Amino acid sequence: MDGERLVDTFVELADTLVDDFDVIDFLHMLVDRCVELLDVDAAGLLLADQRGRLHLIASSNEQARLLELFQLQNDDGPCLDAFAAGTRVSHPDLAKAGERWPRFTAVAAEAGFAAVDAVPMRLRSEVIGALNLFRNQPGELDAAALRTATALVDVATIGLLQQRSIHHHQVLTEQLQAALNSRVVVEQAKGLVAERLQVDMDTAFTALRGYARGHNIKLSSVAHDVIVGDIDTPELLRTSVHTKTLRR
Repeated sequence: MDGERLVDTFVELADTLVDDFDVIDFLHMLVDRCVELLDVDAAGLLLADQRGRLHLIASSNEQARLLELFQLQNDDGPCLDAFAAGTRVSHPDLAKAGERWPRFTAVAAEAGFAAVDAVPMRLRSEVIGALNLFRNQPGELDAAALRTATALVDVATIGLLQQRSIHHHQVLTEQLQAALNSRVVVEQAKGLVAERLQVDMDTAFTALRGYARGHNIKLSSVAHDVIVGDIDTPELLRTSVHTKTLRR
């Protein structure tokens, strides 16, 4: 594990202390860093709305996104169990978990995933979501990686909950609902970009995110502008490539 990169990640997570931070980009950063820093191949994150219903907010790739959506649609999977219980749920060999998650395990195997760890986003008695960590090979997640994952999730949870205490519940509800609404717009824009540019969904999202970061604009705003035609889709790829070059 890259210690310097881990420190940088915690610093990035601290950006939630800044007013009007971008929730969607923040949580995508979290799942991306989990894949980068831990011994996992994909990650997905679910957040609850004000009624306690889980929604997909971020995923590291298309396979994880589809698997998370399958969990939600079929009410079957480790992330749902972790959220409901408020405790970590793990299985080192999904090929042997058919009795526990009969529908989920079959779809996970088709996606190439063989092991999973689900970590709740929890602060004391309040659980606001869960993070899924998927691996292509069976086996237990390394103890150090698991501690790091838990720490990252804890910091992210505190960041989302650290609103001014006097308006805590009102602000949290509004923020999470705004994130859910923004996610819908981002998904629509992602599909539009993928179709117009004839690229896969992961490349389309990378282009949207690269443009947002390159121009210091919220991801949801870029998605909206793409949908209404204020941003040309070819420009997204050019900006994304340019941004990556500058960061090397």
